[in-house]
Amino acid sequence: MRDMALLIDGKGIAEQVKEELKPRIAYLTAKGCQPGLAVVLVGDNPASQVYVRNKEKACEKLGIASWKYHLPADTPFAEVLQLVEDLNRNPQVHGILVQLPLPPQIPEREILYRISPDKDVDGFHPYNLGRLMIGDPLFLPCTPWGVQELLIRSKIEVEGKNVVIVGRSNIVGKPLAMLLVQKAKGANATVSLCHTRTPNLAEYTRKADILVAACGVPEMIHGDMVKEGVVVIDVGINKVGDRLVGDVEFEGVSRRASSITPVPGGVGPMTIAMLMANTVKAAERFYAQSAQEGEGRTGI
Repeated sequence: MRDMALLIDGKGIAEQVKEELKPRIAYLTAKGCQPGLAVVLVGDNPASQVYVRNKEKACEKLGIASWKYHLPADTPFAEVLQLVEDLNRNPQVHGILVQLPLPPQIPEREILYRISPDKDVDGFHPYNLGRLMIGDPLFLPCTPWGVQELLIRSKIEVEGKNVVIVGRSNIVGKPLAMLLVQKAKGANATVSLCHTRTPNLAEYTRKADILVAACGVPEMIHGDMVKEGVVVIDVGINKVGDRLVGDVEFEGVSRRASSITPVPGGVGPMTIAMLMANTVKAAERFYAQSAQEGEGRTGI
């Protein structure tokens, strides 16, 4: 039995990412192009309200303009769709985020598909997911990108490692698998994508050099399911009684792992930091395009 694992400080690394954004934001703002993020929240899901509030706080601290559109849970699909179309046309809005989950009367996929790919700072539009697939990403999904940055900035080598991802969602599991197999820095891994229906799951997880748990099942991964020295990234956040726990049983797994993310304070702060980074990138692209169009009109 080894000593407790080294904690990967997602909160501290997220602050590094945000600090690096500040001069880029200041430059754009001085040029009259303050980065702007619009968040659409439909209904009163408590977790969604917390997430949106945290995103608003991050924008305020960094100097990113933010707008929150909080709609009743029974808002018709057509009304949400019209709001997205209006935000697509608004030049002050560089990033649009529709907070998930949505109420049942609103088809999630149809809303996400209508966000302009140039403002898709969540990285969920099929255009952006397709670019990720072929290794030419524009906007990366925030949580997978945050996981990769955690590994890179913690100096955890990914190239040549066996990475096992437990979870196949379009938000985390599948895009993270695509990200880590690319011929790129912080990638070049051999990736196994598993899920809650994988037979004999422990046979896969015990082979992992890096294990990412993103299955949404509280404390599903136990200490006897991992090998000594594994790096564990716990994406899950679940409320069990009065406790917040991940998809990993922390006490047992941390005694076998070399490094592990805590819950909370691990991946969550990184997701918000990467959302801020995508918003700044969207504003930079808008500014560059506007400057180019201006030069064309003046004949410069």
